[in-house]
Amino acid sequence: MIIGLTGGIASGKSTVGSMLVELGARLVDADAVAREIVQPGEPALAAIASLFGQAVLQPDGTLNRSALGGIVFQDGEALAKLEAITHPAIRKRMWDRIHTYKKEAPDGLIIGDVPLLYETNQETLYEGVMVVYVPEEEQVIRLMQRNAMTEEEARRRVSLQMDIEEKRRRADWVIDNSGTLEETREQVLRFWNSQAGAS
Repeated sequence: MIIGLTGGIASGKSTVGSMLVELGARLVDADAVAREIVQPGEPALAAIASLFGQAVLQPDGTLNRSALGGIVFQDGEALAKLEAITHPAIRKRMWDRIHTYKKEAPDGLIIGDVPLLYETNQETLYEGVMVVYVPEEEQVIRLMQRNAMTEEEARRRVSLQMDIEEKRRRADWVIDNSGTLEETREQVLRFWNSQAGAS
């Protein structure tokens, strides 16, 4: 089975993904792929530099993430242009990897970890979607702690994504990660035993 894993920023998606991998799932992480496709020599990096200028590159030719972030997180139009370059490149590489895993383990559970799964209309690509949920206020608090952001910055970053309650409503499976790690692990195990264990 191939499922999409998503949630809101700072909801604990990586934690849940790791728990599923420990149980035997294979995971393709969109964030990791996003880092791959902007390495020197990759077409996406050349397109980004062409669009935003050399200021978004470090002297060694690698991507200057903070310079690029400073541009796109203040300007919705610039963010949309960046995503028009990166999203198709990320999607192609992810699905190449998912298909490879499917060939290697046809009966296994394969997870596509995609932060903006609903925002980019990818839910229909998967056999089901798991949402890692924490309430919005918890997202803001965790983001402030994790990234040393002001409350205003954290709220703006959260507001760039679809409302977490809407994601929760659309999900096939919800893992509520607002409690303890052990409570989260129990929910993941219940899912594994009902779905992956039966495949």
